[in-house]
Amino acid sequence: MQLVLPFSLQNQKEWLFFVFTECFPLIWLSLLTVCAGRTPYPLPGKRAKGDRLPIQTSRPYNIAHRGSNGEIPEETAAAYLRAIEEGTDFIETDILSSKDGVLICFHDVILDETANIASHKMFADRKRTYEVQGFNITGFFTFDFTLKELKKLRTKQRYSLKHLPSKTHYEHNVSFYERKKTNVSLRVTHSYSFRDQQYNGKYPIITFEEFITIARDAPRVVSIYPEIKNSVLINQHVKWPGGKRFEDKVVETLKKYGYGGSYLSKKWLKRPLFIQSFAPSSLVYISNLIDSPKVLLIDDVTVLTEDTNQTYAEITSDVYFNYIKQYVVGIGPWKDTVVPVITITYKLPQIWSKELMHIIYRSVHPYTYRNENEFLHLNFSQDPYKEYEYWINEIGVDGLFNDFTGSLHNYQEWTSPLSETSKSPRQLLSQIASLVLPYAKA
Repeated sequence: MQLVLPFSLQNQKEWLFFVFTECFPLIWLSLLTVCAGRTPYPLPGKRAKGDRLPIQTSRPYNIAHRGSNGEIPEETAAAYLRAIEEGTDFIETDILSSKDGVLICFHDVILDETANIASHKMFADRKRTYEVQGFNITGFFTFDFTLKELKKLRTKQRYSLKHLPSKTHYEHNVSFYERKKTNVSLRVTHSYSFRDQQYNGKYPIITFEEFITIARDAPRVVSIYPEIKNSVLINQHVKWPGGKRFEDKVVETLKKYGYGGSYLSKKWLKRPLFIQSFAPSSLVYISNLIDSPKVLLIDDVTVLTEDTNQTYAEITSDVYFNYIKQYVVGIGPWKDTVVPVITITYKLPQIWSKELMHIIYRSVHPYTYRNENEFLHLNFSQDPYKEYEYWINEIGVDGLFNDFTGSLHNYQEWTSPLSETSKSPRQLLSQIASLVLPYAKA
């Protein structure tokens, strides 16, 4: 339908008549779309800062794992903006460092899989082999490039995973037993070609400060969930003035932007934050630097931690749990350590009961929930909503790291809507009527 504005309109009544006769069908259609789909949130910059909705704390947190990376290449500004638009509570990122000590948002210590480094021939001589968590890894490492050089690259969706040292960090597609058995550099293929590839080559690598700015500029309170990534390796290869450590730089950056405060305190609610790491020693170290809540990430129980030379089975024992809970408010376990998998189905009962997990920790945030059939176990009949229902209602988790923010948001809006952001069709029509009524009486 093509609308031609009646420029001859002279008064309010004529304008109101035009709106109801010509525009109301479009308004009605838009209402139906909104009521049937996710709650639309304005993009950053569209709402005054003083009018920002606070973080919700009444249902499990929707944690946008590397942004909405099921749709857009991970750890990019576009992926984070998409997650905010789709209603996430937290945007999650992995922090690494450039050669010149600038903190960046990037998941892998090598650039090969999610950046177009191969197309930049001027960097061909930068390929190196380093030992990473007991494995010789060959590739282009982030800490061998300055920030200026990294900014020349563009990101891409993950195609295959090669030369990777840890299941947790690189998608759990080979068992630890197989890695020990081969005792050689890993070559693992795990195709993500089923994901949308149209944004490859469009978005640059962003810095940690740019990431924080995205959250702070959002039209509502958007929380951040940074991971101190591969701290042992980064501290070996990047040196900061004054003998400062990688962890020091992370905390300095957070404090620069006003982050801090214990979990659910007034200060925390103003700028919500969880700090996560697979390295227990990093969390213990920063506990003396910042009082923000910390989360210990847990890998497959057979994998060695990068900093303690113990397996995750050892550091999840009762003795270690009693020690580490002094420093952390929660855990972020790989899903299959809580509910083990045999072939492609869930084996019940789970290892840790929800009662045990919550007796020890206030927060349990498993990872990673993905919509695609390649990642859904048969119990869930290729339905990600069934997986959400299982983990939220039966396991009782407090947050979910997920690749499809909008999907989890839709599920939660339908099952546990928030009064601040959710309105029924009747409520929406009533609100519109109240806005139009003064003009109808004119």
